[in-house]
Amino acid sequence: MRALIGRILVAMGLASLLLVTPASPAAAAEDDILDRLLAIEGVSLIQEKPVQGYRYFVLNFTQPVDHRRPDGDTFQQRFTVLHKDTARPTVFQTSGYNVSTNPGRSEPTRIVDGNQVSMEYRFFTPSRPDPADWDDLDIWQAASDQHAIFKALKPIYSANWLATGGSKGGMTATYFERFYPRDMDGIVAYVAPNDVVNREDSAYDKFFASVGTEDCRDRLNGVQREALVRREALKATYADLADTEGYTFDTVGSLDAAYEMVVLDYVWAFWQYAGTAECSNIPADAATASDQAIWDSINYYSGFSFYTDQGLSPYTPYYYQAGTELGAPTIGFPHIEDELIRYGYQPPRSFVPRDIDMRFDPSAMRDVDSWVRKHANQMLFVYGEADPWGAERFRPGIFANDSYVFTAPGMNHGANVAGLVADERELATARILEWAGVATAAVEADASKAKPLATYDAKLDKRDLRQERRMRP
Repeated sequence: MRALIGRILVAMGLASLLLVTPASPAAAAEDDILDRLLAIEGVSLIQEKPVQGYRYFVLNFTQPVDHRRPDGDTFQQRFTVLHKDTARPTVFQTSGYNVSTNPGRSEPTRIVDGNQVSMEYRFFTPSRPDPADWDDLDIWQAASDQHAIFKALKPIYSANWLATGGSKGGMTATYFERFYPRDMDGIVAYVAPNDVVNREDSAYDKFFASVGTEDCRDRLNGVQREALVRREALKATYADLADTEGYTFDTVGSLDAAYEMVVLDYVWAFWQYAGTAECSNIPADAATASDQAIWDSINYYSGFSFYTDQGLSPYTPYYYQAGTELGAPTIGFPHIEDELIRYGYQPPRSFVPRDIDMRFDPSAMRDVDSWVRKHANQMLFVYGEADPWGAERFRPGIFANDSYVFTAPGMNHGANVAGLVADERELATARILEWAGVATAAVEADASKAKPLATYDAKLDKRDLRQERRMRP
């Protein structure tokens, strides 16, 4: 392109305009990054969006439906590239759900001042084979998706790579490392649940018995119970909402079942995304609170739209995986009389359409847990002290190498490295910089010198947890 422009300027007698400082080879290579990406077999452009300091692409990648049969059927999987410089490290981020098509940076991307590749998890629309054979949705196939994208991009982004993600994304990064341990130079997994034995969930009951203050727990438990005491009156409000919004309840079976599921999620959802700072928003005496106050509190923290067919449908792949490999928590409600609970805490099978077969494999999580305990290498797990999902967590064992589990005091499902106590924050930051290959000699000698290399950007770095509020990891 530069040569073509030069020929045009010469022909126009404007050759003097060429007397500018020539671009370095590295800069010239950066000019055609989109061309380089599109030259990869299977990559196609959906759109490019402007973002200051980067180039941002939404792309498709052709993946095998079944990686054991790479020459078989394929599907288009969305991924994004937040491009800074091919000489910088790259962070491979996934939420474990849909990929955002708006530019944003994960915390490790900011720490290392690098590029970011984000992948949509298979079977989340539109990255779903058609027709969909749900047997092809498992953690190995998804890790193989990541492996294929990494192999395709590594020749361009040849510096170090880290994998990261929060919640199910943290689980995804961990599974990727388990199946492809030679791909990444480090793993940063945030608030990643680890349900090793699906039927043993007492850790969650212990969590809810002690989290926060007694007053806050009493307020929440009171509202939750009162919502079941007033079931019929509040269901009428729910029915009006369903009529207005066109909600249906075929998957869970009835509006009554959906109502109870929303109510039973309430306390969990509060601690997952709110916490002690919002306890004053909860009615102090639920028995004397108005119906509207009870409704508003349940709806705000739990959301009456979620267990509708329309609310569940986008998350069918998650519930399918929870019911086939990941496991799901079951919790008790000692503060609620048995007669007030008609359905109980439901398993993932209840949230997946019945025409999709599900069979649970209890060996999947045992395998990953055992691998992390014995073989974790350059892995960092960050949890929030007040996050229920952290009740069952990953724990690298004595044979693990350069791997850590840190807990951010008072934080919930939004826990991050920045929220750790000072010495752990400095150590975590230093290890991330080292794994990415960008730690200075000063940082290598003294972790207290470690700081994120990129400044905070409100547009790229702010995470709105309220927009993510769901009873899911």
